[in-house]
Amino acid sequence: MKIYELPTPCYVIDEKKLRENLEILKQVKDEAGCKILLAQKAFSCFFEYPLIGKYLDGTTASGLFEARLGHEEMGKENHVFAPAFKEAEMEELTDICEHIVFNSFAQLEKYEELCRKKGVSIGLRVNPECSTQGEHAIYDPCAPGSRLGVTIDHFKEAWADRLDGLHFHTLCEQNSDDLEKTLDAFEEKFGSYLSGMKWLNMGGGHHITRADYDIPRLIRCIRRIKERYGVQVYLEPGEAVALNAGYLVTEVMDVVENGIRTLILDASAACHMPDVLEMPYRPPLKDSGLPDEKAYTYRLSSCTCLAGDVIGDYSFDREIHVGDRLYFEDMAIYSMVKNNTFNGMCLPSIAVMKEDGDCQVVRRFGYEEFKGRLG
Repeated sequence: MKIYELPTPCYVIDEKKLRENLEILKQVKDEAGCKILLAQKAFSCFFEYPLIGKYLDGTTASGLFEARLGHEEMGKENHVFAPAFKEAEMEELTDICEHIVFNSFAQLEKYEELCRKKGVSIGLRVNPECSTQGEHAIYDPCAPGSRLGVTIDHFKEAWADRLDGLHFHTLCEQNSDDLEKTLDAFEEKFGSYLSGMKWLNMGGGHHITRADYDIPRLIRCIRRIKERYGVQVYLEPGEAVALNAGYLVTEVMDVVENGIRTLILDASAACHMPDVLEMPYRPPLKDSGLPDEKAYTYRLSSCTCLAGDVIGDYSFDREIHVGDRLYFEDMAIYSMVKNNTFNGMCLPSIAVMKEDGDCQVVRRFGYEEFKGRLG
């Protein structure tokens, strides 16, 4: 089966591009001497975990369900961080996770004994108070009043010898110059506590596999920390693993005229690519241009009842008709993990495109996914 034969809507994972990304990450690991984990919050298609596990050191999770998935489907190192953990979940988390990162000293005090009993390495998320976000303020954990990470003013020095490591996560789709700035701020505030610890986790948001990413600078940053403090360094990118490694295939269902021609698609921003509305951003679309750049301009929308379920305005070299297929790009990340069934919309199928171009549907969804979460 080829991509143009797949049922729509359908997410398609491009294994050739996925492998290329993984090879870049493996190169960073080898040259810098660090460990790299898959951040499942961005990409959790466990069909690909056997491939990813050949290159990376394991997974990191934002809660119990992701931690279970990483444990069951990849079975390598398994880390977890959450702003707070439920008591009912901690027994299982301490059974399946080697590293648990806490967000406060109150949570550390509550669960330290259990973690020590189970042999879990414990860490604390810190806030270096170094904002490097520009257009993505919604993802800035260093913003004033942030609930994520302990600031130096609230750091309890007596705990330094009881921690195995520290964790910070401050980046979002950024280059290594912003990591370097963050490290300067981190070392100024917390460097004196790191020397006696075992590891430092630099979080995610590193766009390592982007074409313009400065990999040599990243390697220098990692080596600097390893040599200065003698710790194991972890990175946990999500987007970089599957960046540009997926498509969302959709079919044009109708064309509506009302001052602008609108294509009604069987895919939805609200349901199938929520970041389009949340960030917001205009997703790349194969063989298209900016409005009026090409001969035919359309607004792309969906068959939901939400008036604002608009993906964006695009232009094409040819007129678009009912039944035509469109291919949104960079749709492996933050799509499958965030989608929903608002309006009773069916979740897109999931397919894998092998390196020879052949596609295999690995999951289909239907009415039961809609009904099963509601009662």
